[in-house]
Amino acid sequence: MKSISIALFLLLLIPTISSSQTADDILGKWQSAHGSGQIQIVKRGEHYFGKIIWIKEPNDKTGKPKTDINNPSEELQSRPIIGLEVIKDLTYKGNNVWSNGHIYDPKSGRTYNCQVSINKKDKLNFRAYFGISLLGKTEIWTRVK
Repeated sequence: MKSISIALFLLLLIPTISSSQTADDILGKWQSAHGSGQIQIVKRGEHYFGKIIWIKEPNDKTGKPKTDINNPSEELQSRPIIGLEVIKDLTYKGNNVWSNGHIYDPKSGRTYNCQVSINKKDKLNFRAYFGISLLGKTEIWTRVK
């Protein structure tokens, strides 16, 4: 009887252990859908953040590193694109879904709501949208090995 109780306890514990492991499946380097950039996703506290670590064309026409020239805030337009934190405050919701975050697009200077899901370990479905998720676009990012 005692061994049955222990076995039942362990069976109840397994989903808890596996769900805590999947929360961090988003961590690592990801190639954007268009292939022109890579994002490093990290965890701080209970939230996930991402910064640009590589871009295909890192320099402008004058040979200087590209900066955040499309940012609506003039004082931020001199920030380098490489190293720029573009994903903020994603929260793991369970079932391989992270939401309630924001993504900044340095090409347009706009910030969008975002939601992320992983169907396969190396494919990330990244949805950026205004207001509700139906009004947005999904891209598939690939894990960088």
